[in-house]
Amino acid sequence: MIEVQHVSMQFGTFRAVDNISFSIETGEIVGLLGPNGAGKTTTMRMITGFLEPSEGFVLIDGMDVKEFPVETKKKIGYMPESAPLYGEMIVADYLEYVAEMNGVKAEERLPHLAEICGLKEIMHKNISELSRGNKQRVGLAHALMGDPEILILDEPTSGLDPNQVSEVRALIKKIGETRTVIISTHILSEVETLCSRVIIISGGRKVADSPTDELRERYGNSGTIKLTVGKANKTQLQFALNAIDGIDSCKISEEEGEAKTNLLTASVGLKNPDELDLRPEIAKLIVSRGWDLYGLEMQKNSLEDVFRALTTGGEE
Repeated sequence: MIEVQHVSMQFGTFRAVDNISFSIETGEIVGLLGPNGAGKTTTMRMITGFLEPSEGFVLIDGMDVKEFPVETKKKIGYMPESAPLYGEMIVADYLEYVAEMNGVKAEERLPHLAEICGLKEIMHKNISELSRGNKQRVGLAHALMGDPEILILDEPTSGLDPNQVSEVRALIKKIGETRTVIISTHILSEVETLCSRVIIISGGRKVADSPTDELRERYGNSGTIKLTVGKANKTQLQFALNAIDGIDSCKISEEEGEAKTNLLTASVGLKNPDELDLRPEIAKLIVSRGWDLYGLEMQKNSLEDVFRALTTGGEE
């Protein structure tokens, strides 16, 4: 278990992290999000013991990272954004070196890591010759060498092609079945795919901490309804939709096709969560007017919309 209690980090006059607190249970995969310069990397470095907080404390399984640096670091595997690998070394030699540094028997640990990290075909290769995706895999094997209970990954899929991204995500998900994982990333689809919980930091402060689904429900209820209607007069359609309680505004555009249709994007004003879905009422209205309904779709805010609102609007 990780406990971060009222942690702050000061660099001269600049306060990079300001009074952040949260706890992460064993077995959670948590996304740590925030704009550039928000304090994500600084927070991760304080959790790993790489940086000592100016204020507050970090506990790993009840042990203060400052007071028990060796014991707590043994529990953590950390992969920074650019994995610090020795490019002139062969993959197998490098991992044997890492094993020795961790006090691990290489002959027992390397075959398992090569299997789960997909390194069996490249163990004989020079690290400098590897693709970025394979270097990330070596970095993951490095982070997992000591069989840590906690894995902290900073931008693990940065710069990878779509195939490599998919492979690394699958690997992280598998690893997360038995370990606590913290992922810092700018790729919000990655968070939605991998993380059961999201912590958002902005300006050095925590602005959200919630399960991923609940976060969208709490901050993402407002949205739009998109419908395609035929045989409707634009003015009449505008007037009819504006009369529905709960619709804040309507923007209608015309589209020429086999039949003339009007496309409506309606921003639904949320009075309460139970009244959010106005599609049944809109469908009844269209039918009652003798218009043709070609499409009716609810478009809720995405995690990206929530992230933008929380990191630019200052919501707590």
